[in-house]
Amino acid sequence: MIDHLVYASDDLPSASAAVADLLGVAPTPGGRHVGHGTYNELLGLGGATYLEVIGPDPEQSAPDGPRPFGIDGLARPALVAWCVRPTRPLNEIIDDARAAGIELGDVTAMSRRRPDGVLLEWTLTFPQLTGRFGMALPFMIDWAQSPHPTDTLVASVRLLGLDVTHPETRALRTAFDIIGITTGVELRDGPQPALRATIATEAGEVTLSS
Repeated sequence: MIDHLVYASDDLPSASAAVADLLGVAPTPGGRHVGHGTYNELLGLGGATYLEVIGPDPEQSAPDGPRPFGIDGLARPALVAWCVRPTRPLNEIIDDARAAGIELGDVTAMSRRRPDGVLLEWTLTFPQLTGRFGMALPFMIDWAQSPHPTDTLVASVRLLGLDVTHPETRALRTAFDIIGITTGVELRDGPQPALRATIATEAGEVTLSS
């Protein structure tokens, strides 16, 4: 299932304000990704799915390499990635994908503290944004025994669906099958990778896009 969508910006406060204006509800503080130079705010999208609004953390030194999600090169806030929570072990999925010629990256451990001091720990694959499928290919996460971010989020809006566009839909469908993506995503043919999320709000349906 979709774990979360990533809405990135070179300035987190302004991006969160834009999300609040569009969706009618403001994201809440998430935490800092120490060593990666980023911090985030979160907004529940119904069930165990959420929107992550992420940007450079002014209280951290610049990281040794680029910040994740191409944040350093963004000219405007945008939906830049999506994350799924598979039911199979991540390394097993990675191996099966590589056997099919699809690269999902390696598994990395990460953590952050919520504002209430609770430590969240997870493993994930990093988005392969410069790879063959770009943002159309999800990255994966395993929360194991850690609390999930939605445990403390009130879902005032709801994700209705995610449109994923790419010119190689057949190959991308193979990747989806290996990962185990069966619902909530519409795969469309188009000239370049793109994402569009449809969200139900009190004022009607709105979209976030790449």
